[in-house]
Amino acid sequence: MSDQHRPLKDAFGRFGTGIGVAACPDPNGGYAALTINSFTSVSLTPPLVLWCIERRASAFEIFMAADVYAVSILKADQRALSDRFAGRGPRPLAADEIDLGPTGAPLLKGRLAGFDCRISARHDAGDHVILIGEVAAYDSAPGDPLIYFASKYYEGVETQ
Repeated sequence: MSDQHRPLKDAFGRFGTGIGVAACPDPNGGYAALTINSFTSVSLTPPLVLWCIERRASAFEIFMAADVYAVSILKADQRALSDRFAGRGPRPLAADEIDLGPTGAPLLKGRLAGFDCRISARHDAGDHVILIGEVAAYDSAPGDPLIYFASKYYEGVETQ
């Protein structure tokens, strides 16, 4: 089946983005996680960030019920993590893969940066919901980012 949105997706894909993993506590005692590239800062006072979750996402209901989430910005050598959490099915997080932020939201170990957030607002936006979070804690580390451009990982080679 042809993707009627492919031309629009191709145009959107011309904006290179970092890759992150959003995660939140699961009501069953585990953690839900999704690869994202819609993350952005919103405000410094108060410190706010946002990301957008597709309504068809496997963990949509879990994130809609959550009060907190964390975003781990991935380093260039963490492509396997991006791939792991990009699929439709649930991918569990093991306790040895995460650090818990002050809110109880899970951050991936080895991240380039991390943002532990309390959800302050949700906004309907077409086939997505925008999750705005107030940053409770954050960190950053040196390293190169994992970048996504033109529907693939960018490795410093010109993409047409």
